[in-house]
Amino acid sequence: MNRVTSGDFAVPRIQLWPRESFRVVDWNIERGLRLSAIIEFLKKCNADLILLQEVDLNAKRTHHLDIAREIAQALKLNFVFGKEFEELAQGSHKSPAYQGQATLSSWPIKNARLIRFQRQTNFWQPHWYLPRIEPFQERLGGRIALVADVEISGQAVTTYNLHLESREDDSIRLSQLKEVLTEDASRKGSGPALIAGDLNLNAGEGEAAAALKKAGFSDAVGMPNALTRPPRGILDHGRSIDWIFLTAELKSRSGQVHNSVRASDHFPVSFELGFS
Repeated sequence: MNRVTSGDFAVPRIQLWPRESFRVVDWNIERGLRLSAIIEFLKKCNADLILLQEVDLNAKRTHHLDIAREIAQALKLNFVFGKEFEELAQGSHKSPAYQGQATLSSWPIKNARLIRFQRQTNFWQPHWYLPRIEPFQERLGGRIALVADVEISGQAVTTYNLHLESREDDSIRLSQLKEVLTEDASRKGSGPALIAGDLNLNAGEGEAAAALKKAGFSDAVGMPNALTRPPRGILDHGRSIDWIFLTAELKSRSGQVHNSVRASDHFPVSFELGFS
């Protein structure tokens, strides 16, 4: 579960002229259920760095595909994939299925590793009295941050690809976020960093926003009230839970929430990344 898998499909780049910015996309792709539409959108983006959450590996619901590898091959990108959960209703003992996070780039990806958060909910654990069927989503494992260093045009950027807990209250999500900030604080002076993902909370306000600001991170997209997960019913008004944050060495422009894209139950978010 703690082994990061990877693949290299990008054509080696020769930087013939300086570039001012690089496109970054963050997206919870809802397991990759609408894979062709996901790939179609990402191709149009022509992104240099893509961070994806809820990515399936060998699950029945996504035809036993390695979704991260499929996307990387289609877009000719390098990728790393970290396993968040073993999905017990989606595989078997001999052929287990997983869900996790994937980071993809046209640039080299190095030093990939996982932060498996110390504080986890018991909600997803299997129980003897529950059948192993999809509605109960019984799982082994826990929420993670996939960490990787991406060498963008010769400049290393440490990326944290997060999927914070969706159950219980915000205290568990804040605890997980603070683990990432503590990890990043331990590498201060080692270059710029980027935090992105499905945080399952509004990180533009309250204690989450304060903790990120104190750690030196700022909002890259600049649309704090924009919904990134559309309403799911009459009583659901949607949520602002997908975020990207940057350290001071990085700058952003042209932030966007792509709310016309319906290939997932979340909207992609993107921006243009530059170096200060």
